[in-house]
Amino acid sequence: MSDATPMDRLQSLGIVLPEASKPAARYANYVLSGSLLFISGKGPSGKPKGKLGIDYTTEEGCRYAWLAGLEVLAVLMEALGSLNKVKRVVKIQGFVNAGPDFEEHHKVLNGCSDLMLDIFGDRGLHARSVHGASSLRNNLPVIIDSVFEIELD
Repeated sequence: MSDATPMDRLQSLGIVLPEASKPAARYANYVLSGSLLFISGKGPSGKPKGKLGIDYTTEEGCRYAWLAGLEVLAVLMEALGSLNKVKRVVKIQGFVNAGPDFEEHHKVLNGCSDLMLDIFGDRGLHARSVHGASSLRNNLPVIIDSVFEIELD
């Protein structure tokens, strides 16, 4: 599927994107600056609550990061009308709500990174950082924010 578009890949994987969630406070879901699209932090659908290493395993956290990635893609669709307008995934930054002894933050964020690679192919390879947090809004287990380079019309 190396010639497949991101929209083709989404369909072939059987992924149906949710409706883009609305901002929880006074901020924008996304901001376009030049050819860069910045997506505000998104958590997993279903609004699970809890900490990695206490309430959830690394594998469950990885799934939550994947679900948060779907929320990011939904905002991209809202902003662009098509994932095919993405030239490159530039940066993924994750925040992991974790207990004090949890050390697998990087493995949790692989859920989102894998999704970006599955959808965008080589253009999905991105810079990344992950941070452990003692708490996150609504006690979400993970929040992802991201930056994309887009095709300008």
